[in-house]
Amino acid sequence: MDKLLEALASVPWWLWPVALLVLVALRDIFFNRKHSITHNYPVIGHIRYLLEKIGPELRQYIVANNREELPFNRSERSWIYASAKKQNNYEGFGTDKDIHEPTYHFIKPNMFGYKMADGHPNITENDLVPCAKVMGEFNGRKRPYRPRSVINIAAMSFGSLSAKAVESLNIGAKKAGCFHNTGEGGLSVYHSNGADVVFQFGTGYFGVRDGDGRFSLDKLEKLVESHSFVRAIEIKLSQGAKPGKGGVLPAAKITREISKIRGVEMGKDVISPAFHTAFDDIDGLLDFIEKVADRTGLPVGIKSAVGRIEQWEYLADQMVKRGKGPDFIAIDGGEGGTGAAPPSFADHVSLPIFYGFSAVYEVFQKRNIANRVVWSAAGRLGFPSEAAKAFAMGADLIYVAREAMLSIGCIQAQVCHTNRCPAGVATQSKWLQNGIDVPLKSDRFYNYAKTFRKELLELAMASGHEHPSQFEMSDIELSMGDGNDTQTLKECFGYDKEEIAYPGTAEVLNCKHLGGKNE
Repeated sequence: MDKLLEALASVPWWLWPVALLVLVALRDIFFNRKHSITHNYPVIGHIRYLLEKIGPELRQYIVANNREELPFNRSERSWIYASAKKQNNYEGFGTDKDIHEPTYHFIKPNMFGYKMADGHPNITENDLVPCAKVMGEFNGRKRPYRPRSVINIAAMSFGSLSAKAVESLNIGAKKAGCFHNTGEGGLSVYHSNGADVVFQFGTGYFGVRDGDGRFSLDKLEKLVESHSFVRAIEIKLSQGAKPGKGGVLPAAKITREISKIRGVEMGKDVISPAFHTAFDDIDGLLDFIEKVADRTGLPVGIKSAVGRIEQWEYLADQMVKRGKGPDFIAIDGGEGGTGAAPPSFADHVSLPIFYGFSAVYEVFQKRNIANRVVWSAAGRLGFPSEAAKAFAMGADLIYVAREAMLSIGCIQAQVCHTNRCPAGVATQSKWLQNGIDVPLKSDRFYNYAKTFRKELLELAMASGHEHPSQFEMSDIELSMGDGNDTQTLKECFGYDKEEIAYPGTAEVLNCKHLGGKNE
């Protein structure tokens, strides 16, 4: 043995890497039958697969320009990062966007912007921009709710996101006055750090299911009674990333904690069916909403992507006939993306947010019931100018999901479905989660939400309004791409949103139904 070790030690160092390459070459030539490239080009063929693997990163940081990437380009990500870190988020030397491209939108400023009266609450300083409407007020719910913020955290389940990510967002939401939607994965301790919570359930009824996996109203009632910070219930019909298809949480991502919260077994993929078992149609949905609202006393709403408009017409007709219906409706655009989905669904199923939202809102507006509902919009709206467009079309609230993830460190690696998120945001790996400093990241989301609201409010005031809900469809024009001709949103979409009787910021901030107090 000593002689062998002595002989090996006498071998020149450069022979070892050569020997390794020879072994790889022999393996590629004689034993590799799966990959023709490495068989035909031993050793150097591996470089091709390496470049293919790191290609997205190379394009993201080296090849793509500032406005080129999707779903969020470098300029958009940089604005979120700078806002979250309280850095300079301005740009110099003018816009680098093509302002003549079709559908580019222009916000029309007033010659004289909105001027606050003496004694008027300066919202830009206390950073609260509350919702102009009250959830559950029209339907007479026992505990109506006015969100303190027009920007809120969209449905992202614990399980899809890591524990530290959910905790960071919830603490940040408390600081910012936002509400935090649980997603369909159930209510966890990480959602319980002081922010208002909208509890969502979908077809799997996680957290409120019986032993057979069916919906349990008793469990929901008990959950609401024991958690006063749950302020509303959201029934998920579908989501923009994969409408019409159930979700899957792989067994590898299911910890004992997730198993307990969701009420599911360890070691098995958790599948959300594509359909509900608690109701079968729109009439059943409306009955179900009233049953849940009566037992919990909370506003109850629905979340859905948009497809067949005739179904929305029937829903609106029944709401007129019954005088009852959902207290809020969240429209999710087809560009939504926090749920992993097959490309055929993510790329082609459901309408994008502005087409889908306008189609549904117009149905309700024609029946004079649009103001019965608090409207939430989601789908890449986490930027003030995009949100202004949504408000002009009838939105009352903005949901942010991926933008919220970016604010706490997401780098758009697009590996959320693999449990290998390098930023620790969308993984159950304890090691990767350790990269999240919860106090720091909660401040980052708070800074982002505060900056978003400040700039959105400033856009509204530049157009002569006190509040974003007062944006009109004539305040925004779209480029038609033909000789730079433009049309207002009203001309493009063929309707005018219902006017909101905004009572004024001073009165809203003193509203007894204003969130954050957990009455």
